[in-house]
Amino acid sequence: MKRVAAAIAAITAAALAVAGCSGSSGGSGAGGSGGKAVDGATFTLGLNADPGNLDPQMSAASNLYQLTFFAYDPLLNIDVGNRIQSGLATAWKVNGKSVTLTIKKGITCSDGAAFTAADVAKNVAFVADPKNKSPFLGVFLPGGSKATADAAANTVTITYPADAPFVLYGLAGVPMVCAKGLANRKLLAHASDGTGPFRLTEDVSGDHITYVKRTGYAWGPAGAGTATKGMPAKVVVKIVQNETTAANLVLSGELNAATMYGADSQRLDQAKLFEAHTTGVLGEMWFNHAKGRPGADPAVRKALTEALDLAQVQKVLTSGRGAPATVLAANEPVACPGNSVKGAVPAHDLAAAKQQLDQAGWQAGAGGVRSKGGHPLAVTLLYNTALGAGGSAAAELAAAAWKSLGAKVTLKGQDETQAVQTLFATGDWDVAWEQVNVSSPDQLVPFLSGPGTPKGNNFAHITNAAYDAAIKRAAAKPGTAGCADWLAAEAELFKNADVIPFANQLVKTFGKKARFAVVGVLVPTSIRMLAG
Repeated sequence: MKRVAAAIAAITAAALAVAGCSGSSGGSGAGGSGGKAVDGATFTLGLNADPGNLDPQMSAASNLYQLTFFAYDPLLNIDVGNRIQSGLATAWKVNGKSVTLTIKKGITCSDGAAFTAADVAKNVAFVADPKNKSPFLGVFLPGGSKATADAAANTVTITYPADAPFVLYGLAGVPMVCAKGLANRKLLAHASDGTGPFRLTEDVSGDHITYVKRTGYAWGPAGAGTATKGMPAKVVVKIVQNETTAANLVLSGELNAATMYGADSQRLDQAKLFEAHTTGVLGEMWFNHAKGRPGADPAVRKALTEALDLAQVQKVLTSGRGAPATVLAANEPVACPGNSVKGAVPAHDLAAAKQQLDQAGWQAGAGGVRSKGGHPLAVTLLYNTALGAGGSAAAELAAAAWKSLGAKVTLKGQDETQAVQTLFATGDWDVAWEQVNVSSPDQLVPFLSGPGTPKGNNFAHITNAAYDAAIKRAAAKPGTAGCADWLAAEAELFKNADVIPFANQLVKTFGKKARFAVVGVLVPTSIRMLAG
């Protein structure tokens, strides 16, 4: 989830998402990457949950984040080599704690209105205002940002009070809304008002969302446009919650694309379909530190971590196709590669976990359930149902381990949209398996420190002084020069069992009668429909 989590994906993802890279391969027929490009076709994309409200700046749950880029553009884009590309801005310059961008002339919104530097300034003002509670504040846009527009030069200058070493990469994640939508946010819930290559025409809750291609669009990544042969005339996004069903629909041709997380990926591999893939964290365990929750006690967090054989949980979660986690910001191209996990995550040791709880005053009682001060050790594990059968099996494995530790465990499986609501609104969870996938570690800071929900994005209510000190040192250094400090900061989180990444995986988006690129999201201007 990319909120990024919105985020996560959030982030969440995260998209909580959020820049990733794409590799691709495929068969030689129309079902793979071969075949002639054709005009006038409809591209049908499978999505595992309905995103609900479609306002592009008020949630970054990964499903909404994907849809956003059909109708909205960012100021900048990132290519598969982690290089900044043009978007709405054709030139940019970072100068200390400010960045000046030149906005391309001739950009129009879906209703034909001109999009200008003044509109950019209004977008920045909206996202930067804490009262609006945009999840992009502090993630993609530095906190305290202010923007001024120069109408004559069609430039906008964004200033920010603190160091922002990856500011250009962050701006690539902020979708720009046109004037009408800025003036009436309610319009954006089920309609679009953006500069993107497509215009939203239909939103049927729980079933499908339809976009139509805009003519004259020519300001996508590196100047990409909709006049290219093979661009679909229409995009239909179908809500298909079950991954096996989605895989069947891709094989039958009823879907042109769908992302696979679980074992169904193997079937589509064998069919020699086109695929685009990203790597990132698949297994990431968050503990709720809020007052009154078991996770507020560091002994509980560490014991729950030590009770798990994370290597085995990783194997089950990824159906044997994953790898151990190495860093929190793991979407390729990774800004700070390395290994902050090794030696920092509490090792698997059930006896030590029990001793940890004994020493913290959690005593075993009736039925073996521990309690402290009259409160039982009751743990609700929230996991994303998009993880498929592997996710459910891994959750059962964790529940069994924690029951042997003396905890009463409740499993709560939710789809992406429901999980974002639980994490950021209701707060009714103790442990969450929800990945926040980003490529640069600064984008994770609001999720790992600062104000908790509902005032901020720190949904786990984490407070870690050692992490805060390390990120302060890291942010004072330009770009990748601060990577050693960023990785040291992550290690402090793991030692304290604030959040635990435990599984990476290659996530594949398969295509039939279509090809495309995935750079964090499936890039709309990269879609090419194929004859078949």
